[in-house]
Amino acid sequence: MASSFISSTSTAVMISILLCFTAFSLQRAAAGRGAAAIGGSYGGVEGVPAAYLFGDSLGDVGNNNYLLTYMKADFAHNGIDFAGGRATGRFSNGKNSADFILKHHHYRKRLTFEEKHSQDECLSFNKQIDYFSTAYAAMVEQVGNDQAQHHLANSIFAIIIGSNDIFGYISSSNKPTPQQFVSSLITTLQDQLQRIYNVGARKFIFVGTGLVGCCPALRIKINSDDCDVVGNSVSDLYNQAVSSLLQKMKSQLSDMNYSFFNSNLAFVDILQRPSDYGFTEVKAACCGLGELNAKVACTPISAYCSNRKTYAFWDFYHPTEATAAILTDRIFNGAAPYVYPINAGQLASL
Repeated sequence: MASSFISSTSTAVMISILLCFTAFSLQRAAAGRGAAAIGGSYGGVEGVPAAYLFGDSLGDVGNNNYLLTYMKADFAHNGIDFAGGRATGRFSNGKNSADFILKHHHYRKRLTFEEKHSQDECLSFNKQIDYFSTAYAAMVEQVGNDQAQHHLANSIFAIIIGSNDIFGYISSSNKPTPQQFVSSLITTLQDQLQRIYNVGARKFIFVGTGLVGCCPALRIKINSDDCDVVGNSVSDLYNQAVSSLLQKMKSQLSDMNYSFFNSNLAFVDILQRPSDYGFTEVKAACCGLGELNAKVACTPISAYCSNRKTYAFWDFYHPTEATAAILTDRIFNGAAPYVYPINAGQLASL
């Protein structure tokens, strides 16, 4: 398994357990057609012209359909609760967090990039930023630099990334200490966030990693249905480091604002008090085969639960629509210690 979405040598990323994007294919974005779309009139709340989302399969709304990769979700039973009951490429029974992030402010225009984890075609975080830069250059040609900069400065940039590196770290045999591993990721992440800022981004939503060790795939790997302690520990270290990085960058870049969501902490609530959120199953996947429905991915021949609203996980890595909706609502309407220094709703109003 390739690790390091954040490193420039990353081969890619795709297995994740919490949130990310929507709408234009990466091919269209690379060709400039996505940029043309965001050059038009914008929907959304007043003062927020568009949302740009970067990340992994947690928020993939079908970009992977256009890539040469065996990791796809464009078949049943994915999308069983989506409009028309059709598979769209989302690793979900219905909508994912990308849909809910965009829905919160009723955006009509959005450009999304996604990170894949496969051994064939891939899009690292660095490559996603390259596509964004290309889209921006096309925007400048259409509307001029001043208008393009105003557009970016008032748009929202959501980043949902990190789980795949942790999965890769857990599965590797020769690895550094957790602190060394996280420090390496953060060093490169700082450069990448700076690149996005340098193009013109000023409002960032960063969604931290969730309880990686509690996804069905890792529960069965430790020969127990308990959570993988190492995975959760590294996830916690990563979230702390990202939070500190954002605070540091804000102190250096006075016009930068951000909202950090601690997915790890938010998911603890769901696991400890599932009934409060309408869940009856938080260990097993809804769709799959074998122990905890996590031995085999969700495919047309897999079994799936009858009531997806009562399951926290859709497949062995990804959350159900119900989980995504709960977590995204907290991103926009929650408070510390789950989301800080402000929530995404407050960020959008700045």
